[in-house]
Amino acid sequence: MGRMKKMSITGGTALIGLGVGFILFKHSVFYFIASLFIGIGVGLLIEYLTKREK
Repeated sequence: MGRMKKMSITGGTALIGLGVGFILFKHSVFYFIASLFIGIGVGLLIEYLTKREK
């Protein structure tokens, strides 16, 4: 898996987290930050799992 594809996975899940964060932003800014971190974490987890299977 190339470096660009790895960055795309992390970036894509971070953008998903950002989108969810904007929806939850009206409740609390902490939900916004948490959803962004969760998105990045999920992306890193997916990268690890796809790398480990090889």
